[in-house]
Amino acid sequence: MDDGRSSTPEPAIPGWRLILSDAGRLWASRKEPFSAVAFEAGAERTVDADTLRAETERQEAIAREAVAKEAHEQQAAGQVIS
Repeated sequence: MDDGRSSTPEPAIPGWRLILSDAGRLWASRKEPFSAVAFEAGAERTVDADTLRAETERQEAIAREAVAKEAHEQQAAGQVIS
């Protein structure tokens, strides 16, 4: 019985879109761009790897660390964080 819901499964990596290339290689692209601070720290929005979950988690960790460092530096300098 069709209940009108999509049969497409939820993404395997929340917040990331999985892509299969013509060559059969898996890629993951983050749905939302990283902040400028995270990007400058090396977080990449689109990755390919044999272990996509580990690679996307690595990119998220880079972004978290960069944002936390920036917030800490702003706080240490007495700047208001918005």
